[in-house]
Amino acid sequence: MADAHPRPKEHRVEQVPVLVVGGGPAGMAAARAARRGGARVVLVEAGDDLGGQYWRHLPAERAPAREDLSHHGWARFRRMRDDLLRDAGCEVVLGGHVWSVDRRDGAPPLVHVLVGAPDGAGRQPRAFEPAALVLATGAHERTLPFPGWDLPGVFTAGAAQALAKGERVAVGRRVLVAGSGPFLLPVASSLVRTGARVAGVVEAAGRAQLARGWGSRPWRLLPALAKGGELAGYVRDLAAYRIPYRTGAAVVAAHGTDRVEAVTVARLTPGWAPVPGSARRIAVDAVCVGHGFVPRAELATAAGCALGADGSVAVDAGQRTSVPGVLTAGELAGIGGADLALAEGEVAGAVAAGRAPPPAAVRSRDVFREFAARLAAAHQIRPGWQSWVADHTVVCRCEDVTAGELRSVAALTGSRGLRSLKLTTRAGLGSCQGRTCGRSVEEILGPAGLVDAGRTAHRPIAVPIRLGELAATTAAGEDVR
Repeated sequence: MADAHPRPKEHRVEQVPVLVVGGGPAGMAAARAARRGGARVVLVEAGDDLGGQYWRHLPAERAPAREDLSHHGWARFRRMRDDLLRDAGCEVVLGGHVWSVDRRDGAPPLVHVLVGAPDGAGRQPRAFEPAALVLATGAHERTLPFPGWDLPGVFTAGAAQALAKGERVAVGRRVLVAGSGPFLLPVASSLVRTGARVAGVVEAAGRAQLARGWGSRPWRLLPALAKGGELAGYVRDLAAYRIPYRTGAAVVAAHGTDRVEAVTVARLTPGWAPVPGSARRIAVDAVCVGHGFVPRAELATAAGCALGADGSVAVDAGQRTSVPGVLTAGELAGIGGADLALAEGEVAGAVAAGRAPPPAAVRSRDVFREFAARLAAAHQIRPGWQSWVADHTVVCRCEDVTAGELRSVAALTGSRGLRSLKLTTRAGLGSCQGRTCGRSVEEILGPAGLVDAGRTAHRPIAVPIRLGELAATTAAGEDVR
């Protein structure tokens, strides 16, 4: 009988001058810059096309006539993608999932990849030994927990936008968008273009917080005026579709039986605690919530890269990390948007190829780092959010671990180790491996001494892998220590 799960063929470790992991704006820019520097490049992207989450789009066979209407910088993306796919010196590996990296003293790590559908059998393993490694793995969303956030119909803002942009599917008929950050605006815009009625956009940061973040020394933002054009487009959508925009408020509970039927929105204090008596109920059949982004640092952490206080990877002026030969760009080096990612990617790619970074890219990076600093200040999460998380509120949705369980176990055991608390409560041990709840778990357990942001990002095996695949790669000679 034929083997239903064929073993991957044995393979050798491939030496490559520059390996780029991630095919979003930062990774694409890095690969192009490295090629301009004369280096041969392998670009590994987990999706079935380049573009990342920012340029997420329908496949060519289902693309609408005006795909550009759903994307900023669409012409630039098409040009970059065509350049990379036509370049014989750049191998683009689509469907490539990096599941592990092996540290090496004084050199970039070995990088282990499985190529194929993430839920398919017979994925093909490849292993790379890069002279320079550029990590451009982006970020994933952060959503603060609240009572009822585990009901069907509660989506992250990014998931709602991905369905709207990638499949033209609306998550509901009457939808509320809530959380913090300018990303809420394109999400609302994407929803109305798929036929949903957006009941409102609710921003947690109050007017004073927003003014301090964006209003301080406004002339320093003049070089980033293109961002103002994007904002104006979203404001036009809010006005055209009569979508109310509210600041200093948050969704503090979702209600329903089989799915969301309504949410409770309350005004917040400057510290983000709900104001007593301010709650009101809004009928919806879906709610999209996002409170910014968290760098996807599992590969960087596994490689030994030093992290900053916010969980991003610390880099120097050349986008080099603390590990020799490892560079990073984009959201992994700090949340700042596509323009910053493109500039950082260009710097990282040039340096990876042994060239000086282009002065124009360095100037652009500095401009959009200023923008990123304002973004962080204006929409920074305040600690009062924990006051709307009751003891019965589920924090880890994969393992049904409540806030009360986290707090009581920390108090009863007196443990100061994240590992022991995770094993005791099982928070962060489910299918998402803490990507959804990790930062919230860290902050809730902060009084127990767990204050180092990003500690839940330590995942030696970065993506799901079958035991048979792991055994096959070991049999083929890979070192998976």
